[in-house]
Amino acid sequence: MNVLVVRDAMVAHPGQLPADATARDAGVLLQRPEVRAILVTEDERLVGVVTRKTLVREVVAAGRDPGATPLGEIAEEPHHTIDPDVPLEDAFRFLETEDAERVPVVDEVGRLVGVLSRSVLQRRLAEEKDPEDDEPPELPPAA
Repeated sequence: MNVLVVRDAMVAHPGQLPADATARDAGVLLQRPEVRAILVTEDERLVGVVTRKTLVREVVAAGRDPGATPLGEIAEEPHHTIDPDVPLEDAFRFLETEDAERVPVVDEVGRLVGVLSRSVLQRRLAEEKDPEDDEPPELPPAA
């Protein structure tokens, strides 16, 4: 049996904006309820993450112009990243331990290659589980 790795369960083309995009660009995307964070890249490398909280703290509260504030100046370093070749079981334990809902997937040179979501990972692991594992053990015949 092949060991499944992060690459097998990640979203391969995550939403992202370049570091020279503006805070306004991020704000437009973050208005959508399903978008919780914007991954910020420069030359395909992950340079940071921008959330609603980032925009409030770094732009609104600081009195900066959202249309003139580049994301590269306000993006926060991601709390965690994960390698695409980590086995799924290890990735699941990592997300559980860190209480993370999703984590950017970066390769050995820091290039953003995807994002791993705990919910997608759970579904993928459930799909791969051997159905025979759920069957009760056979009991010997009654005497």
